[in-house]
Amino acid sequence: MCLIITIIMLVLSIQNLIEQQWLTGIVQLIIALGFLVLLLRNIRKARCDKNGGCTDGCLLTDWIRKLFKKKEN
Repeated sequence: MCLIITIIMLVLSIQNLIEQQWLTGIVQLIIALGFLVLLLRNIRKARCDKNGGCTDGCLLTDWIRKLFKKKEN
């Protein structure tokens, strides 16, 4: 699903940037890059699960996760 959304948003972004609709094109490009990060994280996590675990995770998503920590009671 992430791959499909990434490709669609990237194509739409390129089309809007060619038509000089800068704001729409940039927003769609940011969305495409966000889904690309999620896609790469999922691939890396699947490889780690297949190999029995990894010690290093995705730095970007771990940084975001640490930024919005759940409060423990």
